[in-house]
Amino acid sequence: MKLVIAISGKPGAGKTTYAKEVARLFNLRYVSSGMLFRQIATERGVSLLELHKFAESDFEIDKAVDNRALEEAKRGDVVVEGHLAGWILGDLADLKIFFTAPLEIRAMRVAARDGVSYEKALKELKLREESNKLRAKLLYGFDLDDLSIFDVVINTSRLSKDVITETLKTLISKLVERRATR
Repeated sequence: MKLVIAISGKPGAGKTTYAKEVARLFNLRYVSSGMLFRQIATERGVSLLELHKFAESDFEIDKAVDNRALEEAKRGDVVVEGHLAGWILGDLADLKIFFTAPLEIRAMRVAARDGVSYEKALKELKLREESNKLRAKLLYGFDLDDLSIFDVVINTSRLSKDVITETLKTLISKLVERRATR
């Protein structure tokens, strides 16, 4: 089948949650650009935010993560999740999904997930997003505010997890059925 699904989104919008669920439901491999980025931060003994700042002047970090994502997509049968996955995979992706939610809701989620204050989560989200936007523009010329490349954009603050999961399951099942009849 060689299905390739790119899942992107804002930090704290649920992209990892839904990417893992899609991978499980369709027996696909799961590849996370964010996990690789976090591994690099740990290896270097710096915080995630510090690595984001460092990556603004050393594009090799982003290139290494993005090249791995591309290689995994070429192998097929994968869900590639990451801030730039939809842009990086381009036409390799059979389906590109973007997750979003209001900043305040995402900050509450991140605060709960990471065990930090809402204020700290909000500040770090803003800084990470600025860094992501800057690096995407400088490195690739991507405008992260232009979501027109995505097949589906989902605001995770408006629907329950069950509704979103069922919607994704139906959408991807129809895509798989369509590909099988070609």
